[in-house]
Amino acid sequence: MTAHTGSRRGQRVERSSVSYPASGDAPERGGAEAPPAEPPLSTETISEPTGTSVSARGEVPHTRTGRAHTALIAGSIVLILLLVFILENTESVKISYFGAGFHMPLGVALLLAAIGGALLVGIVGTARIVQLRRRLRRPR
Repeated sequence: MTAHTGSRRGQRVERSSVSYPASGDAPERGGAEAPPAEPPLSTETISEPTGTSVSARGEVPHTRTGRAHTALIAGSIVLILLLVFILENTESVKISYFGAGFHMPLGVALLLAAIGGALLVGIVGTARIVQLRRRLRRPR
């Protein structure tokens, strides 16, 4: 079915009907009817009793829990590397900050500097996120 919807610069503009297949794929435009294409066997999904889906090739979809697990492993590796760094840099150095002077191991001083920088970046990033959320909530 087509319906006349107006003209654009003297040209006739028509809107075609759109049908939505039951499979949830992209909508198909009306016109020449083509038989629906069958999906390849390799992308077919099988429903598991737990509610997750697994492809016919045995691939498990990525989930938040899987990403959290990967992040925890990466974080553990970084912590081990930091511990080795601190244990190798035990030479005492003098730190002066706003007139206060004290001695501490070099590895600990660098770790504290890195933590301070990360906190500063986190504070600025949080302020920006709050600013953007307020802007989105503001009525236009």
